[in-house]
Amino acid sequence: MLTDNHGRKINYVRLAVTDRCNLRCFYCMPEEGIDWLARTELMSYEEMLRICSLLVSMGIEKIRITGGEPFVRKDILQLLTALSKLPGLQHLTLTTNGVLTAPHVPELKKIGVRSVNLSMDTLDRNRFFSITRRDELPAVIETLEQLLRHDIEVKINAVVMDRRNIEDIIPLVQLTKELPVSVRFIEEMPFNGEGNHYDHLHWHYMRIHRKIEEAFPDIQKLPDPPHSTAYNYHIPGHKGNIGIIAAYSRTFCGTCNRIRLTPQGMLKTCLYDEGVLNVKDLMRNGLANDAIAAQLITAIQHRAINGFEAERLRKEKKSAHESMATIGG
Repeated sequence: MLTDNHGRKINYVRLAVTDRCNLRCFYCMPEEGIDWLARTELMSYEEMLRICSLLVSMGIEKIRITGGEPFVRKDILQLLTALSKLPGLQHLTLTTNGVLTAPHVPELKKIGVRSVNLSMDTLDRNRFFSITRRDELPAVIETLEQLLRHDIEVKINAVVMDRRNIEDIIPLVQLTKELPVSVRFIEEMPFNGEGNHYDHLHWHYMRIHRKIEEAFPDIQKLPDPPHSTAYNYHIPGHKGNIGIIAAYSRTFCGTCNRIRLTPQGMLKTCLYDEGVLNVKDLMRNGLANDAIAAQLITAIQHRAINGFEAERLRKEKKSAHESMATIGG
């Protein structure tokens, strides 16, 4: 088992397969986009499969595929199929914006993907365009319908943004009345390629909860599963549940069980660090798996205790502000 220097078991990796995306979300990147990585800078699928196979042999039980947008990368289903066959892997999941996903849902079901996180910050088409700078809400709704039709668990991720989608909080909660989905409201983070949009966080997790509680005073707290990043709630009579993720407040760091691999193969032991080990370079320099495993263990044994320490330790001595697309959601 992989265990960090604070005694936390590491059994979950988030693998970003590309930095490219077909949306331009306000909270993720500037309107003009970012400088995309050259193909040679990205890990190949063979390299991704190799490092994931090694990590699973070291105790990783869950892999989440992220981006950018995973379905922008060609032949992504080939990678998913290969990953699904890794001995010892218990959960293969993905996060998608849903624009290109609907036609692939039957294959995801066949591969064994049991849950999908779907990014959807609003149910209003005009606000969707304002936030994402693309008119793609109908495609996202079609993906939601296809996922439910194929009995794939759905978590809807909605980033809460001051003056952008506050009026969508209650309509999104109302989705849980008739649909068996978990709607998770996420504090906005500074990973947009520009830095913080505000002088302070206006919509922190406690304010989001108060907003929901005003409309649904009978909301009930649920037990939070081990390693949960969300505070979980249920409204009596609703088929689905609610989650609130304190991503900027970072209240869940003490139980964090995850590491990240960026598209260029950089290991991040915390969302807020700047990357601690380039595994792509290790593979391309000819290191054997045992040597790579030793370096992975060393990196995990020097992990920051929380996101605030990770941010303070950044060599550039400035707050995190890179685009989420380059990190992996």
